[in-house]
Amino acid sequence: MTTATAPDVRAARDAVGVTFFLNGLLFATWVSRIPQARDSLELTNSQLGVLLLALAAGSILAMPAAGTVIARFGTRAVTRVSGLALLVGQVAVAFAMVAEQVPLAALALFVAGAGTGLWDVAMNVEGAQVERELGRTVMPRFHAAFSFGTVAGSGLGAAAIAVGVPVLGHLPVLSVLAVATLLWVTRAFLPDVPPVEDDGPRPSAWSAWTEPRTLLIGLMVLALALTEGTANDWLALALVDGYDVEHWVGVAGFAVFVTAMTAGRLLGPLLLDRWGRVPVLWSTMAAAGGGVLLIVYGGHPALVVAGILLWGVGASLGFPVGMSAAADDPRRAAARVSVVSTIGYAAFLAGPPLLGFVADHVGTLRALLVVALVLVPSALVVPSAREPRRPA
Repeated sequence: MTTATAPDVRAARDAVGVTFFLNGLLFATWVSRIPQARDSLELTNSQLGVLLLALAAGSILAMPAAGTVIARFGTRAVTRVSGLALLVGQVAVAFAMVAEQVPLAALALFVAGAGTGLWDVAMNVEGAQVERELGRTVMPRFHAAFSFGTVAGSGLGAAAIAVGVPVLGHLPVLSVLAVATLLWVTRAFLPDVPPVEDDGPRPSAWSAWTEPRTLLIGLMVLALALTEGTANDWLALALVDGYDVEHWVGVAGFAVFVTAMTAGRLLGPLLLDRWGRVPVLWSTMAAAGGGVLLIVYGGHPALVVAGILLWGVGASLGFPVGMSAAADDPRRAAARVSVVSTIGYAAFLAGPPLLGFVADHVGTLRALLVVALVLVPSALVVPSAREPRRPA
């Protein structure tokens, strides 16, 4: 615990919420332009999957060091620098799309991914500290703020595409405004707390990679990140290719997904406090799998929309619950959040090329069935996220 006053903690809570929102806003802003990126760069589905791999690679290469970097420089500094990196990447990828330069687009996405990865770990570590200071669960609310950001980003993206706003008038402008806001609000972050000292040797940040529970939580987040990430990368395209709708309709379908995911994260704390992490996660995973089946086989617009809603709710709690579980012990929160985030982001590394390869063989819509298949065995590791027993 820190010596922060109640107003300081409330200000930090609000700042963390805005930080999550901005992260989601920038991510969805890029996602809304993925169909255009495929067309302007003249890529097949599998080639697009490889290009999207650059974004995930940047994140997953930056994340393992995040715990060490945060311990040295603090969450405020790391969040700000990562935001600037994401800004550079977003602007560069917009120019790459206009210039039809695939190598530049890949490099830009790699830089953006590195910024996103560090930002993700830093804001979750800061969120865990605020949660401890408040003495109540708020992490799912922060992730709901991320979802609100994705709703705003996808909605603005759909509107921009519908009225013909060029990519250079969209990605760079929103990125500059968002990162300027980030630099302002992070002033309210709580002071960084040094690790709790004890009589034993201080474990290194890398030792978290040898902890069985941390690794199992990471595997759970891996599967649930694939559930969420597949929708981020492929849902709009699947609707466009599978049902022959306009691009803006596909982006609107993604907006429905993130809206449902936001609702799940807002209601999640109530469900988690009443029934616990394991039953709630099993239920949401079942909803996600059923939703994917409805999207692929439903055919009728009403069933497809119902499937998108179920998928969104089902994907809502995987990351926040995983982050909370990793941060159960505040003394090792940064290192463990770094490990779990890294493993989880492997889904964003492997997912795009995997789905792209499958899509080239069975079609973009049917490729979504990979999600339903992965959720079945992943249910076995959900008990690793069970809440720690409280002293009697």
